[in-house]
Amino acid sequence: GQYTHAAVWVILALTKLNLGDKAWKYYNMINPINHSNTELEARRYKVEPYVMAADVYIKEPHGGRGGWSWYTGASGWMYKVGLEDILGLKKLGDKGYEIKPCVPDSWKEYEIKINNKDENYNIKIKRVEGNEEKGIFINGKRSEDNIIPRNKGSLEVVVLI
Repeated sequence: GQYTHAAVWVILALTKLNLGDKAWKYYNMINPINHSNTELEARRYKVEPYVMAADVYIKEPHGGRGGWSWYTGASGWMYKVGLEDILGLKKLGDKGYEIKPCVPDSWKEYEIKINNKDENYNIKIKRVEGNEEKGIFINGKRSEDNIIPRNKGSLEVVVLI
């Protein structure tokens, strides 16, 4: 069966090992919406497809059935791992944001937009080919680290991975 807290922690560990393909595969595997792609799957799962279940049973006659929905902290972990560890965006309080993606190799690019009061961040993450230079560029200037500083106004950020 699936104990969801532990399953999410496995995904977190995979991102720490920089195994983006496996992390994304398992993230999708435990995503509740993917337990109800068909009517048969939804009938088997028996809980809301938009809420994390604390566990998913394996023993028949309850195989595939979700349990303890609306009653687990695993949903918070799932959100954190998806945003901070796979997409790679972590808020650092007043310092800004850390950007450290761990996405599948098949992802060529994606964008994150943050509009927060008088701060706007347009972040584009792109996979480079071959020997192209990797790094983080803020308003066209190379950053020395992976921190996007707080900034009133707009920042254009390009992350080459």
